[in-house]
Amino acid sequence: MPPRVTAVRPRWAIEGGRITIEGHGFPTGGALMPEVRIGDAAGRVVFASPTRLGVVVPAGLDAGLASIRIEGVTGETAFVEVATPFATGLHQVDNPVFDRRGNLYVTYSGTRGQQVPVSIFRVTPGGTRETFSSGIVNPTSMAIDPEGRLYVSSRFEGTVYRVGDDGTAEAFANDLGVACGLAFDPDGTLYVGDRSGTIFRVDRAGHAVTFATLPASVAAFHLAIGPDRALYVTGPTLSSYDALYRVDPDGTPTAVYARFGRPQGLAFDGRGGLYVVEALAGSSGLYRVPMDGEPELALSGPGLVGVAFDSRGTVVVASNDTAFRLQRSA
Repeated sequence: MPPRVTAVRPRWAIEGGRITIEGHGFPTGGALMPEVRIGDAAGRVVFASPTRLGVVVPAGLDAGLASIRIEGVTGETAFVEVATPFATGLHQVDNPVFDRRGNLYVTYSGTRGQQVPVSIFRVTPGGTRETFSSGIVNPTSMAIDPEGRLYVSSRFEGTVYRVGDDGTAEAFANDLGVACGLAFDPDGTLYVGDRSGTIFRVDRAGHAVTFATLPASVAAFHLAIGPDRALYVTGPTLSSYDALYRVDPDGTPTAVYARFGRPQGLAFDGRGGLYVVEALAGSSGLYRVPMDGEPELALSGPGLVGVAFDSRGTVVVASNDTAFRLQRSA
C-alpha cells in the first residue's frame, strides 16, 4: 500500500507539546528523520518508525486547524487543532476561570509571601489583558459563585476573598489552612481545599466546617463540582502515582482513578466531560477522564497546571506563565 496517515493523536496541540502521527509506509530508512510540516512550520521529529512519528509542535502557528504534511506521503491531509498563547507573563498555579461574559481571570501568584503589583488579570474575549485586582498575597485558586461573583484563595493567609466587579477584594472566609482549590455547588456552598488534608465546606455567610479528609498534598488541592453534584479533587503527594477522588455529598471520598502522576487542575466541560491536567515532569498533558475507562490524552504541552471551559465551548489550558486558547471544544 502507498504511504498514508491514518490518525493524529491527540487532536489538540500547543507549542512545545507532542503529537503522534499514525499510519503506514513512513519514510524512515534514510539517514535523516522524515520531514514533517505542521501548517507552514517544520515540526521536530523525535521518534520515527514506519507506522508512527512523534513530533514536537513548533511555535508561531495560527490558531485553529493546522494541516499536517509528511514529505513523500501523499493522500488526504490530516489536521490538528492548534491552541495559541492568549495571555502571558503569568504565575498560574491552578485553573484560570471564565465569567458569564466570557472574560478569563488569571493570576500572578508569586513566591510564598511575595506581594506582587497585580494579583489577578482579566483577559477579555478579544484577548486584551487588563489589571483587575491587587493586594492579594499568593492568589492561588479561583471560582465563580452562582451569582457570577469571583472568589480567590490566598494560600499564604488561609483566606478566601470575594472580588467585586471593580477588583476590590474583601475577606469572605478565614482560617482555612493552606487554602488552595475552590469550587461552588449550585446552591452556593463553597468548598475549599487545605493542602494539609482537609476539605472545608463554607456556607453563604463564610462559616467553614470540615467536610472531608484526604491525604495531604505537597503542592495544592484542585477542586471541581461534577454534574452529579459530587466534588472531584486532585492533589499531588510524594507517591509515584496519585488519585483522582470523587467525594460524595456526605463527605465520603472514593478514588475514581489512581494512576495519575502529579495531577493538578481539573474542570468539566459543558457536556459534563471531566478533564484533568497531569503535570509529571517532562510529560505534562491534559486528559479526558471517562467515569468507566482509562484517561485519554487530549493535549500535550510543557508545564501545564490548569484548564477552563466557557459556556460556548472555548478551552483554555494554562502553564505556569502562559494561558493558551482553543477555539472550540472537541
